[in-house]
Amino acid sequence: MLRSLQGRLAAALVAGLAVLSLAATAASFYVLRREVDRMSDSALQETAQRLLPLAIMDIVGRDADDDEDSSRRIAAVRPHDELLTYAVRDDKGRLLLRSHDATLAIFPPGLKAGFTSTPSHRIYAEPGLQGTISLMIAEPLATRRHAVMEAALAVAKVLILFLPVGLCGIWLIVRTGLRPIRRFCGSIAARGQNDLTPLAKKELPTEIAPIADAVNDLMARLDRALAAERSFTANSAHELRTPIAAALALTQRLMDEMPSAAMRERVQNVERSLHTLSRVSERLMQLAKAENGRVLGDAPQDLRPVLELVIEDFRRVASANSIQLDLPDQPVPSWIDQDAFAIVVRNLVENAQKHGSHGQPVEISLLATGSLTVRNHGPVLPHDQLKRLTKPFERGVTAAKGSGLGLAIVEAIVRGAGSSLELRSPVPGWQDGLQVSIDDLLSAPAMQKRA
Repeated sequence: MLRSLQGRLAAALVAGLAVLSLAATAASFYVLRREVDRMSDSALQETAQRLLPLAIMDIVGRDADDDEDSSRRIAAVRPHDELLTYAVRDDKGRLLLRSHDATLAIFPPGLKAGFTSTPSHRIYAEPGLQGTISLMIAEPLATRRHAVMEAALAVAKVLILFLPVGLCGIWLIVRTGLRPIRRFCGSIAARGQNDLTPLAKKELPTEIAPIADAVNDLMARLDRALAAERSFTANSAHELRTPIAAALALTQRLMDEMPSAAMRERVQNVERSLHTLSRVSERLMQLAKAENGRVLGDAPQDLRPVLELVIEDFRRVASANSIQLDLPDQPVPSWIDQDAFAIVVRNLVENAQKHGSHGQPVEISLLATGSLTVRNHGPVLPHDQLKRLTKPFERGVTAAKGSGLGLAIVEAIVRGAGSSLELRSPVPGWQDGLQVSIDDLLSAPAMQKRA
């Protein structure tokens, strides 16, 4: 079953062309047969009327002693096959004259003036000398059928030659007519994933314009819904920062005023909870920024300085051997925003340190091809769990504390930059661990940048 609109239209038009061609052939055959019969009858009548005076002169000028049975066959000038044969009879039915190939069986007795058809011939009789003689001329019907078939085959050949040209013409017409629709679909496919601006429809056919209106209306509603969701997330996280900071300050002051160690420990638990809430609000703001799609800069920037700066921050609070960094010698330019890239690296390293094996270093490598890889030792994660880790608030089986937003933020930024994120466990070549790879950081398309 054809699912393509172009295929269905082309098939319908081809079928219609084929039916019309067959109908034209049949109509041509019918018209040609009638015209051949009309022209042949006219030729018979004209030939008979021209031969009759000659036959009368020959009969009248004949001597009485020439032929006792009063009939004579006209000798041929040279041997040939006669298409038309004729004979002359008197009013008593006696044969007076005939052509050299004439057969008497062709001309039945008692023929009346005008046209007569037998199973094998078309005969025309023309009387003369006040009806005392009659000239009969006959033409084989097979000759007429042959002429009709030749003419019909000539028409059929023209139609057969025309049919491929018609098929190509139909295909080109359909393809040209559907070109605005293909351009419309291409403009949708070429858009960045965060571009929800209205689609242009000025070149669309009238029948397709309502579809464009419906798509634009749908995108407008989707844009409003996403904007409301992102605004709620960002505003909520932003509004939480001030009261959380105030609560932390009050908690720290309260802890200094506690008279006993037990009460100070309780206040410390409250402080840790507030720190966790602060980190969650910060991650929510990062996630809102990532999902907003504005993760590309105005020009390509080298990723190496950003990566070195983030890793240096981690090394200030941890052992220098806990992170192994491998950078290329040449610059690694990318369209991704430097702040967004820093958020990606920071979340990946924090995730690797929290959930990796203690005492084992985190390995980070940036290739000149624009691929970033972060590896850490740790338990092997099943495939179905790896697929869920990039969703918000999803965490693996671990005792480490966290919000479950780190990889979701990374995935949102990577997707917004036009790159791809891949999680593998165990690390290729290792027996354990998790590897997070980001590819195509160099090829963020300008189209997506505009989005």
